[in-house]
Amino acid sequence: MGEVEQEIIKRLTEALSPMRLIVNNDSAQHRGHAGDDGSGESHFSVEVESAAFAGKSRVQQQRMVNAALGDLMDERIHAMAIKTRAPVQG
Repeated sequence: MGEVEQEIIKRLTEALSPMRLIVNNDSAQHRGHAGDDGSGESHFSVEVESAAFAGKSRVQQQRMVNAALGDLMDERIHAMAIKTRAPVQG
């Protein structure tokens, strides 16, 4: 696990206290494409389930993820696919 991936996990955990968090480094699939900086940590996908998302729209949830990642999105991550959901109340 690389430095950027570890930082993604740390920031999302601290900001959203997720019940479920999956982070995938998809950078190998984008070698040679635009945004590939050669670091092996430029493209990611995340799945986040958090009570913090309850009552929020999908756009609001994704903005919360982007806010938690802060400068990583501007400086270290070229692309991020985000799937979010609030826990199902049953």
